[in-house]
Amino acid sequence: MTKVVQYGCGKMSVYTMRYCIEKGAKIIGAFDIDKSKHGHDISSLTGGEKYGVTIQGVEEFENFLLKKKPDIVIVTTMSLIEDVKDSLLICAKCGVNAITTCEEAFFPANSNPKVFKKIDKLAKENGCTICGSGYQDVFWGNLITVLAGATQSIKKIRGKSSYNVEDYGIALARAHGAGLTLKEFDEQVASVDKISDEERQKIINSGKYLPSYMWNVNGWLASQLGLHIKRQYQNCVPQIAKSKIYSSTLNMTIPKGNATGMSAVVTTETEEGITLETECIGKVYDKTEFDCNDWTIEGEPSTRVVIEKPSTVELTCATIVNRIPDVISAPAGYYTTEKMIKNEFRKKV
Repeated sequence: MTKVVQYGCGKMSVYTMRYCIEKGAKIIGAFDIDKSKHGHDISSLTGGEKYGVTIQGVEEFENFLLKKKPDIVIVTTMSLIEDVKDSLLICAKCGVNAITTCEEAFFPANSNPKVFKKIDKLAKENGCTICGSGYQDVFWGNLITVLAGATQSIKKIRGKSSYNVEDYGIALARAHGAGLTLKEFDEQVASVDKISDEERQKIINSGKYLPSYMWNVNGWLASQLGLHIKRQYQNCVPQIAKSKIYSSTLNMTIPKGNATGMSAVVTTETEEGITLETECIGKVYDKTEFDCNDWTIEGEPSTRVVIEKPSTVELTCATIVNRIPDVISAPAGYYTTEKMIKNEFRKKV
């Protein structure tokens, strides 16, 4: 039986823990920074009968790993590798495998090589595997590379995906500029990418770059497809409220004319002449909007796939859980999923 520890007991853990239990794994520990959750049985999140595992404070996390030695930790907290590095470094230090929903963790070598190398080194020294996965693993990654395998020649790969920031918590909503005035958005979000390629690379090397989700996806796709990147850049623009809209995640009403989130377009030029142009739109939805995933491979032949109303949260969590056996069996180090087998359905993990 696979022994799992949950780190971060928010919206995503509701599914990751339940899915693990349903697939025969054993949750042996759960941790969160929120003191109001401490001492509560995890069934308060997963539903059903009392499970017998209570949520603990993160200060107990390292000692717990050293004593209990779980097979894997699931980290569902923040969206930037800088913000999840401490939990991943603790896992690496203790020699415990970890998988995270952190979007930047999907392919962090091209946005924060400093943290990536540090985690990779420690994980190799202690014989465990660290990786990021989730919705992008399938719907922005392997789905696209499988379609590419049915294509004779490729000129461009275009991708666009939208999601409701309300579903993922306050950290993600803030990272998308939700609630900001347009001036604040320009200063805090858009200005980051109004720089030269050389300046951007310096920031990346320093570990202070703020990538949009597609930044890391394009790196993953290029690696999977065997492409060599010449240039990569992104442009972030606000999504503007047409009328006032309430955000339960931000606990505020966003005024008309303010940002509800952002659209980020990442363009990657390769030595092979294939361009990747990908866009993610994350914002507070109004009542008429829904998630969509839309990708086109332009070439011979051209192919388009559109998935309307994907259950993005559940798909993210199911992907994480189905990936558990792959992480456990992978080589030690920070091992990104484009090096693993394609995602598979698992009846048991």
